[in-house]
Amino acid sequence: MSTAADPAIGRSGLRRAAMFWRRSIQARVVASTVVLSLVVGAVVGWVLLQRTTDGLLDARVRTVVREANSETAAARDALDAVPYAESNLYVQRQELMEPIKERGLARGFAVALAGPVEDGTSGSPCQVCTPGLDLESIPQRLRAQFDEANVTHWTYTRIRSDGPGLPVATGPGVVVGSQLRLPADGKTYTIYYLFSLEQEEETLSTVTNALLTAGTLLLLLVTGVTWLVTQQVVTPVRLARRVAERLAAGQLQERLRVRGEDDLARLATSFNQMASNLQRQIRQLEELSRVQRRFVSDVSHELRTPLTTVRMAGDLLHDSRSRFDPATARAAELLQTELDRFEVLLADLLEISRFDAGAAVLDVVDVDLADVARRVVESTEPLAVRRDTRVVVHDPGTPVVAEADIRRVERIVRNLITNAIDHAESREIQVWLGGDDEAAAVAVRDHGVGLAAGEAAMVFNRFWRADPARARTSGGTGLGLSIALEDTHLHGGWLQAWGRPGEGSQFRLTLPRHVGQPLRQSPLPLVPDDAREAS
Repeated sequence: MSTAADPAIGRSGLRRAAMFWRRSIQARVVASTVVLSLVVGAVVGWVLLQRTTDGLLDARVRTVVREANSETAAARDALDAVPYAESNLYVQRQELMEPIKERGLARGFAVALAGPVEDGTSGSPCQVCTPGLDLESIPQRLRAQFDEANVTHWTYTRIRSDGPGLPVATGPGVVVGSQLRLPADGKTYTIYYLFSLEQEEETLSTVTNALLTAGTLLLLLVTGVTWLVTQQVVTPVRLARRVAERLAAGQLQERLRVRGEDDLARLATSFNQMASNLQRQIRQLEELSRVQRRFVSDVSHELRTPLTTVRMAGDLLHDSRSRFDPATARAAELLQTELDRFEVLLADLLEISRFDAGAAVLDVVDVDLADVARRVVESTEPLAVRRDTRVVVHDPGTPVVAEADIRRVERIVRNLITNAIDHAESREIQVWLGGDDEAAAVAVRDHGVGLAAGEAAMVFNRFWRADPARARTSGGTGLGLSIALEDTHLHGGWLQAWGRPGEGSQFRLTLPRHVGQPLRQSPLPLVPDDAREAS
């Protein structure tokens, strides 16, 4: 269990870290400042360390070269004082090197004598050396420069020693080579001086540690200062975000606290002024909307009484039209038709007023959308016959069931089908049904005039018509699709439209299987298959 849980915990931690990085401008500013400071500090530290290293080594090299030249000059003076009668080469070498070795042991350098150069033995083992000195400490590249008589040369090396008591420890060093001639054989020899750089190495180590410590402390200081500075800027922004969220949630009385007279204080003042203006305008709009809803509701209720009276008179005239002359009889029929339409309009206005007042409720039962579609098609068949069209229901063969208010769902489907009949232009209309584990859907497809770009959203507006000059053959009031959209939202569903000029349109109703269940997708496509193939 722990093996499987560890990667999940790691991924969760990475997601939280990524979310924190995206949402926190303070973290990004601090991280950017720290990274830039680290880069700049590293570059500056490297430059300072290089300059310090070069300075220490140059000073040390000048000192050791000067000391080596001094020792070589003293050796030459000593050789010049040797009597010509003294011709023992071994004794002469020992007398020459012993004082230098003793001074080297006292001053901390080693010495080696190699040669003679004329025999090509500059790379041979030294004739006289400081005890314990490893001859590999003298680089071959320096030896090669003394194959022939030459001036003083030096190079860096790694001094190695294995003799007890040798003051030159194993470590970095400088080798200086000079040449002199021994009177005993008249040949030229090379004398090498090996000086240790351990003291300079320790100094550089101390300087490096000091730079690292100072850089770390400076980086921590920069991080803290950046955090404090950004905190002063980000905190008011976060407070403004919280207040804006409360304003968006409807708490219009929320305001920012204004402190001081700086830019942030002026921003808070402007924000509060904006919030006050929005609150005032929203309240005005709410009052206007309330008055409008009350007006529609009152007018609708007040019209019911006179409408009842007019309906009674109209029914009487309609029943007696056979005794009237043709013109009066036709007027009685038109009056009856318009009274029917007026009653429908009044009922729609009352329904709209209930939606606006938030008084609409659902009477939920299990509804088979296929049964609803067949009943609506059967009830609208006379209208379809008059319009010379035919409505075909494509039964999926399985129940398309959802929890819904059957009266409202039937009204939605009736509005979609009658709207399709109005615009089908004597072409066939298809009704498609589909469902899955999460949703049930009905799609009504016509091949009429279609919808232009942008009209798919406007078609649900109240009293909106694509062509104001077009007659309503179904006796609609212009509120049918608006009421259908409100009914759909009451169920938590989707009512969407697609259309293309000359290719017709398709309206799709999608309802969740269970009331309150969120919708993620619809079982039916919004764009019909024939339209996709044509495109």
